[in-house]
Amino acid sequence: MKNIQMFIMTGCPHCANAKRFMEELYKENPEYKNLEIEVINETDEPELANQYDYYYVPTYYLDGEKFHEGVPKKKIIEELFQKALSE
Repeated sequence: MKNIQMFIMTGCPHCANAKRFMEELYKENPEYKNLEIEVINETDEPELANQYDYYYVPTYYLDGEKFHEGVPKKKIIEELFQKALSE
């Protein structure tokens, strides 16, 4: 299983949508609940967030490589989850 990092910001409506999409995907495919997702709130952890190359939130990294940045779509998050589960 691959590592997922999700960068968010407090009050971001796109981050809220991403979380909602993730919850929907967990219900549709319970296997996704096994994924370990490190959520980094740049509002709370700016020093850590500044170590990564992104501008928009939410941003997803998969095994250290940027997977998606900006306005989320459920299909993109599902693709991320599928790639994270594949070995």
